[in-house]
Amino acid sequence: MKIGIDKIGFYAPHLYVDMTKLADSRNVDPDKFTIGIGQEKMAVPPVTQDAVTLAANAAVDILDDNDKEAIDFVIFGTETGVDSSKSAAVYVHELLGLNPYARAIEVKQACYGATAGIQMAKGHIAMNPDSKVLVLGSDIARYGLSTSGEATQGAGAVALLISAEPHIMALEDESVYFTTDVMDFWRPVYSDKAFADGKLSNEQYIAFFTRIWEQYKAKTGMELSDFVAICYHLPYTKMGYKALKNVLEEGTEDVQERLLANYKLSTDYNRNVGNIYTGSLYLSLLSLLEQTEELKPGARIGMFSYGSGAVGEFFTGILQPNFQDYLNIDRHHGLFASRSEVTVPEYEAIFEEALPTDGSTVELDIDNDPAKICLAGIADDKRQYVNKVSRVAY
Repeated sequence: MKIGIDKIGFYAPHLYVDMTKLADSRNVDPDKFTIGIGQEKMAVPPVTQDAVTLAANAAVDILDDNDKEAIDFVIFGTETGVDSSKSAAVYVHELLGLNPYARAIEVKQACYGATAGIQMAKGHIAMNPDSKVLVLGSDIARYGLSTSGEATQGAGAVALLISAEPHIMALEDESVYFTTDVMDFWRPVYSDKAFADGKLSNEQYIAFFTRIWEQYKAKTGMELSDFVAICYHLPYTKMGYKALKNVLEEGTEDVQERLLANYKLSTDYNRNVGNIYTGSLYLSLLSLLEQTEELKPGARIGMFSYGSGAVGEFFTGILQPNFQDYLNIDRHHGLFASRSEVTVPEYEAIFEEALPTDGSTVELDIDNDPAKICLAGIADDKRQYVNKVSRVAY
């Protein structure tokens, strides 16, 4: 029985800031942002969007009634959850109107959370072949205005429907994973902004990939030539390139050209959204699948997941017959085309707008947010979510 990705959905906020203009305002050479780290636009989330709404918006358009009935497990990978007790998955489960006889949990290990969710989903479906699992990777990356990490912020979510006999990609069984305690990135519970040792994080990312790749080859006997593409977790688009470059010499010139060309395609969406933490790897995969007509069924794609702190994993998938028919290319391209640019001062004002932390009641104006699912306010210390389409308020 094949198990893997049956559907993929993506959502990013309708606002963005241009990285060249941000660089100019920070007295930084724009090439440092657009070439040095490889970012062109950065999604800016309004106060009416959080990790819950981003995830729900990523999933709402890909699920039909049969999916909603078959889903009996919702796994929400995030490092910017909204509650220290209640899982973000429970909110999404209600907002989407899913089968009530379901599990709903939140998984945290920096940017690795969604990958852990996928591996759990595979085990669940192996025991329950008629089930489907909704895996969500949703985050808002915040480092602070005028900080060294500001250019690697972003916001967005990816939703993956995992099932038996998937239409898009069958996940292979062999994978290699590795854990060690590294303080390269962290966010204490008292902070709404992350802390990072950028140099250490870059070093660990590359070291993890190199170590896991060597172990994968030893475990499976596969080589670089067995892959049509390798997708990476992308906190910024140059990061994956640094890791890929470390192993490229193992392949022939043709293999190197193929992997580099497909890597570039895989970075396009991330380049225009920014860092979305747990969803970044899967946004990279989606960008590759939706940006090329060269990929054929049967192609093997490698995927490197890295969550600072740190956990890494390399796993693989095989593209399925007619997989292109199950992508949502027009919808996702329309999402990008409909976004609005904000000025740097506007971005700064949005960034500083915060929800109350003292128990105050607040009502938010959701009319200017085109998203189908929004955060409408807080009352009695409870977040008030609204699905504009179904008119479900929760």
